[in-house]
Amino acid sequence: MLAVFCLRLGSGMLACLLLLPATQIHPRFYRTHFLTALGLSGLALFGAWDGGTAVVRGVIGAAGALCFLAAVVWSLEGAPGGRTLIVVTCAALIGALVFTEKAAPPGEAEARPLASLLAGDLTSAALLGSAMTAMLLGHSYLIAPGMSMTPMFRLLGTFAVAVLLRMAADGVCLWRWTAAHSLGTLNNDDLLWLPVRWFVGFVLPLVLGWMAWQTARIRSTQSATGILYVVVIFCFLGELTSQLLREKGITF
Repeated sequence: MLAVFCLRLGSGMLACLLLLPATQIHPRFYRTHFLTALGLSGLALFGAWDGGTAVVRGVIGAAGALCFLAAVVWSLEGAPGGRTLIVVTCAALIGALVFTEKAAPPGEAEARPLASLLAGDLTSAALLGSAMTAMLLGHSYLIAPGMSMTPMFRLLGTFAVAVLLRMAADGVCLWRWTAAHSLGTLNNDDLLWLPVRWFVGFVLPLVLGWMAWQTARIRSTQSATGILYVVVIFCFLGELTSQLLREKGITF
């Protein structure tokens, strides 16, 4: 569970960098993102070390090495090949994520079609990555208050779409599950976590995301950043709860 969560978050964060105009964002923002992804890769490697195969460990390690290389490149003047490294490193993290999923214990993810794995991984990565990147970008406005609001609006719009896509994916998964099972077969833990997953993981982030958008419109970036802190916490809780329900096929 730890490895999957970390790789989803890392790949989502790097993918969101492609939405940002490099001419308006300081290179240290990109460098910090890659260093964060490097740390997440290390946690993923730790989480997958015992249960994962040598191939899984190697793929995660290679993705981490690319994160380090990209962080070095974005430390150089002009960041030569920096945008290309964003794409390559993001693809490497997604590949590591798929390998990690396929190496899961019997009865879990390896029995799922690749399309189902990608639906869950990509929508979760988009949700986690856009929330975290928007929150971190908010800090840039605290030290550069004159910066254009366009990058923030792009990320907040992406976050809203990501929440809806993630909600749709989990809705389809839950509908398929209920078509083959009765809700009465859920145990007490599942009945507790399912409402939490939907309310904390979807409803509250959508409401708070709208609030962050409204505060950003009046350039109250400090307030927007504070709201996004809470959004990130709720998204983390929602996705971790989803991992608990995922083993039974109730969520992606």
